This record gives sequence, structure tokens and C-alpha cells, in this order.
Amino acid sequence: MASFWIFSIQLLLLISVASASHFTAGTVRVVPKEKQLNGSIKVDIYFRQTYRSCNHYFGDWRCLNGNCGKISEAKEGVIDSSTNSATNTNAWCETEEVQSRYYPNDDSFDLRKASCCWIPTVNSQGSWRLFTHVDLRERSDNGQANGSPNNAIMTFLRVPSNCPRSYHLMTDDPDGDRVICRYGTILNRECATCNQPQGFELDERNCVLHYRSTSYTGTYGFELVLEDFPRTTISLISTNGTSTQRLPLPSNRNKRSLLFGKQLPFVGATSGPNHVTAGLTTTTAGPTTTTAGPTTTPYQTYPSKPYPTPLSQIPLQFSVLVDSPAPSCTEGEYLPRFVHPTPSHGDHLNAQVNEEFEITVKAVAQYSTVGDIIFTGPLGTTKHRIERGEFYLRWTPTLHQFGDQVPICFIAEAAFSFQQFQSEMRCVWVHVEHAKAHVICNETSMTVELEKAAFKGLDEDHLRLNDPGSTACRLHSNGTHVIGFIPLNECGTMIKEDDENLLFSNEITTFEDVRDIVTRKHLLEVQFSCQYPKRGNVSLGFTVHRDNQTITEKGFGTFTYNFEFYPDINFDTMINPHFYPLDYEVGDKIYMQIDATTSINNTVLFVESCSASPYDNPNYQPTYPIIENGCVQDSTVVLYPPSHNKQFRFSIDAFKFIGLHDQVYISCSVILCEAGNPNTRCSRGCLPTNPIGRRRRSAAIETGAHFISQGPLRLQSTPENKSSVTGLNLNMAFIAGCLLAAIAMICGVMIHKFKRAAVRYQPLSSIEQ
Repeated sequence: MASFWIFSIQLLLLISVASASHFTAGTVRVVPKEKQLNGSIKVDIYFRQTYRSCNHYFGDWRCLNGNCGKISEAKEGVIDSSTNSATNTNAWCETEEVQSRYYPNDDSFDLRKASCCWIPTVNSQGSWRLFTHVDLRERSDNGQANGSPNNAIMTFLRVPSNCPRSYHLMTDDPDGDRVICRYGTILNRECATCNQPQGFELDERNCVLHYRSTSYTGTYGFELVLEDFPRTTISLISTNGTSTQRLPLPSNRNKRSLLFGKQLPFVGATSGPNHVTAGLTTTTAGPTTTTAGPTTTPYQTYPSKPYPTPLSQIPLQFSVLVDSPAPSCTEGEYLPRFVHPTPSHGDHLNAQVNEEFEITVKAVAQYSTVGDIIFTGPLGTTKHRIERGEFYLRWTPTLHQFGDQVPICFIAEAAFSFQQFQSEMRCVWVHVEHAKAHVICNETSMTVELEKAAFKGLDEDHLRLNDPGSTACRLHSNGTHVIGFIPLNECGTMIKEDDENLLFSNEITTFEDVRDIVTRKHLLEVQFSCQYPKRGNVSLGFTVHRDNQTITEKGFGTFTYNFEFYPDINFDTMINPHFYPLDYEVGDKIYMQIDATTSINNTVLFVESCSASPYDNPNYQPTYPIIENGCVQDSTVVLYPPSHNKQFRFSIDAFKFIGLHDQVYISCSVILCEAGNPNTRCSRGCLPTNPIGRRRRSAAIETGAHFISQGPLRLQSTPENKSSVTGLNLNMAFIAGCLLAAIAMICGVMIHKFKRAAVRYQPLSSIEQ
């Protein structure tokens, strides 16, 4: 009986310890807002923490030094939580509390939050400490209160043990100061145990964490400190008139040394079990004691050469799971790879107050399945799945956030068998500004209005839509605004869907020459969209399917061209127009048929050319040639016997344009000729070279060349589990009878994307799988 009670007590203790092990990550962001005439100042403080569950949030912050102000307003909520945690991986929930505080003066102050305990870590973290030092005194270089380093990182990172990876920590400074990232070194202030993780290397000056390799899989905890230093000597001036100098970092500082002293490395065994989360020992003096797991040595601080005093100190703590080995470390095989239109790491995007801001995130993997993305960003950010591997992140800034620079980070997650894989981490900066563009969502079109004053220095004559080919797609100008009227099925408007909505999007960009395909001066992108619910009361119809084209021409009277897609080689029943746009996977057969209907007997149809383009514009260049001068250009084209002389049947293997475009239109140039006449273009057939000086035709024997088109097709790269059917998206049946005058039209996703200091090609047509 005694042994039973002893076992029960031990079990309760283990359960207690396990339940207490909850901390995964934490950081702070400080944003000075308003300074009053009496010297008081309003500051927004963002406390972001991650625990095992969403029940562990917030709690009190302790004021360690100075006047830590009075909370005037606070809100809290969940940012994101784990959705597909692997076996033996703890779930997580990232939360944020936003406090608006008023400070009676601009002196410095220190905040700290501390508790027990970290989730079990290989480097034996134990308790956790989040220490924040803020100095609000006025800077002599810009006359503003000093802003602390801006930062963000994903809360729970994972990397296969055999795959070296670099994490570019998202850091920036609103004052342009130099930011360094270092390990915490002061026990019980900057860190709880100050144990450096094995197998990682921190580039302090560039804030890059490199994973090299380690003998032990499991979770590693990181306790970092961000510090900002002026680039030249400045003074911090209090409202009472006192001032203090702050010096820049010395240029010859060793990149790997620590400002607070020498860092003693992690000491670990060279062999042992593959998974270690317990049995770790720590020593503070003398030789290390070896146990069943690796041992750790805490940092020790001892005098080093003098270093400048930082302007502020911000905690940045997070966890990295070193996972079991991956079959391959090549991105795009098992590890997800980001593809267009996912923004690049470090991009600066602009959002507008009270306008929905949107980021599209798309990832692919050849052998694993991309099932989700995880993200960190401002409260109110939502995630929406478009299709496999593609998602939207949406957020609407408030007036209170005007002027803020907000970081958003994201990672794609994929699964293969029982393994989970993460992509690289990408982060962007979102600048919140007043609305400079306005979008009106109509029943069959979008109207966008841009304030000229908001885009000074840009030539309004050098702005264009995705596809400016049609006269309906030209931008117009009045004294104050640039205005675009964009039909939902023209001008390169892209159509996407999620479970509930249809999204029509386009963008206005700059160009130097309308004939240009690439540019090195792509200064502005204004993306805009209209979102319509699929289910709703509809008064008008809309279809992306192209109707038959009827033409009247002397000598041939009135005739009609009909261009349709078919599900199979039998060409029995055309695909219902209500199903457009049509979804195909790369490599699928696309079956097409062109018919001519005319009252004139003894005529024959000739297809002179066919090409693929991202837009419904036969003049768009360059296009992908399928048939040219009557000659087949694509090796996958198959011609099928027609049922009569005024019919043309063919197929091609589905492909996808690289980069910008997910949709494809097929356009063909067709001619009707008098049958049997050897002098017609139809009779000459394939001409390997372009006819020079085509002979003047007689109206009695052939028509002019007429362009017909059909689409769009949406092409997807899905190498695994490929279906044997054509893959039509039945959800798009909502388009045919729908859209417009819907119950709630949500309009106006607008993003100003200013390219900074980087040369970037802007291909308007190239091919990405």
C-alpha cells in the first residue's frame, strides 16, 4: 500500500510539472504614439506570447524600474494556433495583448514578466524571463521619442535534423538605428538558464540564426535580446532639460562576440539517444557532470572591453524543434517551397486605414502535401484557404494603427506519412497609411480611383492594368484622380475562389514603354479586388465563357464561329459554360473544337494559328504558339478527324505559365474559304515561313482572318495523386447564374507595394510550373 501511495504522489508530481510546462515563445514591441505639451507621452505596447494552449494568456507585467505608466486601454486575443501538430509535438497557441499606456514623462523604464516553465527543451530552459528596457527621451537627430526595434518571428519553428537552414529574424528600427540580436547573458533578467542551444550559430549583426547540425532531436529554446544603437553619436534629451549621449557600435566589433561578455559554448555529448527531453544537468562552476543526456553550461559574464549603452532592449524568445531527418533537403520536394505570388522576405507593403489588406501565400511540394500555413501578425488577421497550397492572409488596419509598421510572418507546412515539414520563414513589413485609393464593386465591373497627390513623382501616363490591350482597359484621368473602369472578365482580371467567395483582382503598375516585357524601375503596384459571396440573391447573370462570334462579310453573308472545350476524345457533349473557368492539372489533355456555321455551301474552315496567353487578348505579346501559319508548333498537339469541312478538332497537354499567371486563354485565327479552290489560304495549308506580302484576297473565295478565343483555363501543378478525370471545378458553377448584386459585396483590397533598393525583373509573360 505504501508503495502505491508513493507511486501516486510521484505521478501527480509528474502531471503537475507537465501541466506547468507551457511557455514556447514571447516578444515585445513598443510604439510611441503621441507626446502632449505637458511632456506626457502615449505608447502602445504589444505583448506577444505563445503557450501550449490558449488558456495561458497574459498576466501581469512587473515594473522593475522607473515609472511604467498607466494603462488607458487594453485588448487581447488569439493570433494563430497549431492545426496539424505532429506526433509527440506540443500544440501551441499564440496570443497578444495590446496596451495603450500614458507616461507622465519621457524617462526610461523597465518591465519584466517571468514565470515557470518552458516546454521541455533539450537545452533545459526551465523558467522564463521577458525583460524590456524602454527609453522615451527625445532624440537629438530627429526630435522624436526613441522607438524600440521592431521584430517578429514565428513562434514554433521546426527543421529536419539533416537539413541546415538559416532563419532571417525579422528586425527593423523606426529610427533607422542599427539592430543587433544576441543571446541573453544576465541570469534571471535576460534569461532563466542562459543555455545556448547546440548546433546553432547566431550572426548578431545581421540577425540570422543558422542551424548547422546536432546529435539530439527535440525542442531547443532561444532567449535572445534585441538592442538598437544609433549610427552616429546622438543625445537623448528629457523634458526637464537633462541629456545623455548614446554612441554607435564600434565598426571593428567581432561579429560573433557578445556585448555583455564572452559566451561559453554549449557542451554536449557526441553520442546518445536520438530524443532527449529530460535528464539534463547544469553546472555553474567546475567540470560538467555527464548524465544520460547532454549537459549544458550557462553563459558566464566577465569584464570585456567597453561597449556602448543600447537605446533599448527587447526580448525575443522562441522554440525550434529539430525533427527527424527528411528524405531530401531540397525545397519543393518534401520541404514546401514558396512560389509566386507569395511576397519575398523583407518586402515592404502598404495597407490603408479601414481597407482590407491581403497577402497571397502559395507553396508547392512534389512528394509531400501542403496542408496549411501558420502565421504571426496583428490581432484580427485571418487565414483563408483558396485551394491546395494557396491561402489568403487578410487584415483591416484601424485609424489607431495609422503610421505603424507592422510585421507579418508565415510558414507553409506539409505532411508526408507521419512526418511534418516546414518551409522557410518569410516576413514582410506592412506600413499603415491613409486610404489613397478607392474601389467600387459593381455588378459586372470594378471601378478604382487613385488620388494623384498620393503618388507624386509618378507619370500618370505610365500606369497600366494587367492587360491594357482593349480600349475598355485604359486608365483615365481628371484633375485629382486616376480612374479605371474594369470589367470583371477583361483587362487581365484574375478570378479565384475559396469555400465561400469569388475574388476578382487586378492591379495598376508602372511601365516605361508599353512594349516592354521586363522593367528595372517597377516603382508601384496598386492591387485591388472585389469579393462576392457565392450564395446570395442574384438579379443579373455573369459568365466568363465566351459566346459564339457572329460576323457579316461581303461574299459570305453572315456566319458564326463556335469555340468550345470537350471532356474527352469523343467530342460528344461540350463542357457546360456554367463550369467556367475550367480547372486542369498540368499534363491533362485539353480537347477543343471550332465550328463555323454559314448558309453558304461548299465552304471549308481553316485554322491559321492558335496561341495561349494569360489574357483574353490576341495582340498580347509574347504568347505561347500552338499552331502558327497553319503548322503545329507544340509537340503535344493531336489533330482529330472533323465531322464536316467547317470543323476543326484538336487537343494539347495542359501547361502553366511561369510566375504571374494561373489562368490561360486559347486564341485562334480562323478563315472560311471556298472549298476546292487552290488559290485560297486554306488550300496552301502549312507554310513554315510567314507569307510575305499575302496576295490580295477575293471576297468571293475566302474571308478575312478572324480571332476567336475561349477560356479561361486555370492550370495547376499537382504531381501526386493525379485524378484521371478532367478536373472541372464544379464550384465555379456559381459564376454562371451569379455574382452580381450579391447580398454583400466586399470591395477594395488595395496594396501599395513600393520596391526598395533592389533590382527586380517584372516578367509579364513567361512559363512557371
